[in-house]
Amino acid sequence: MISKEQIAADYQQIQDEICAALEQTDGVAKFEEEKWEREGGGGGRTRIIQSGDIFEKGGVNFSAVHGQLPDTMKRALQVDSDDFFATGVSIVIHPNHPMVPIIHMNIRYFEMPSTMGGNDKPIRWFGGGIDLTPHYVIDEDAKFFHKGLKDVCDAFYHDFYHRFKLWADDYFFIKHRNETRGIGGVFYDRLTANDDLSWENIFDFSKALGRSFIPIYTELVNRNRIKTFTENHQQWQYQRRSRYTEFNLVYDAGTRFGLETNGRIESILMSLPPTAKWVYNYQPTAGSEEEKTLSLLKKGINWA
Repeated sequence: MISKEQIAADYQQIQDEICAALEQTDGVAKFEEEKWEREGGGGGRTRIIQSGDIFEKGGVNFSAVHGQLPDTMKRALQVDSDDFFATGVSIVIHPNHPMVPIIHMNIRYFEMPSTMGGNDKPIRWFGGGIDLTPHYVIDEDAKFFHKGLKDVCDAFYHDFYHRFKLWADDYFFIKHRNETRGIGGVFYDRLTANDDLSWENIFDFSKALGRSFIPIYTELVNRNRIKTFTENHQQWQYQRRSRYTEFNLVYDAGTRFGLETNGRIESILMSLPPTAKWVYNYQPTAGSEEEKTLSLLKKGINWA
């Protein structure tokens, strides 16, 4: 059985690998690291990159926390045990270029000693995913992104991509806007061992998904970073960032979990962009690239 210490150690290594590659991709900015301890148990490493050649603000965070769950989280998770352990890597990158997309990734592991109702069997699961939020949806980039994720999923189980793509469409949905946050990706939660998949299989999948981040995202960055853009493009970027902010503050489960478990506020809210705008009743020009992007922010598009 894989130990929680081994999972945390491998996740830390993935954090190191991603930070080094992102610094190389940017070429200017370096990550600043802050190590922190959580009151109640555990801690983490927050790493922030800012004011770079292409990355305006980004975070690659690792945490391994433990302690007691508040009653609100116990009810939400349908557990009666107080003790928990959670570890993971969480990433959000906000580029300064409107043609380079926002990206989010999270890989995580959670365990508790028992389930609701006195069953002594421990609760253990993996979760995670990657999703892309282009300011402008570019068809060939969307297809490349989804094919990369499908290749990773297909290497482990035949229906992972189909299941997790549908899950991402449903999860990354801004209900009050009736639009998806971006073009989705893959998302999964409470993935446990079964007759087809061992704990080692699931952990290997989690790590493979985490390590797919760099080859996929750096390709998208380098495709688009040299394109010219106008002030109108930049203003649209700020408008799309506001939608990203709305989702994270209203719907994101990781944000809620962090706040409910007395997490570190600066690390939890590192996902928010440095600048965003809420334009009242914005309506895109008919036939514009902005209108095209809005038309593609919906569930069920088969990009792969």
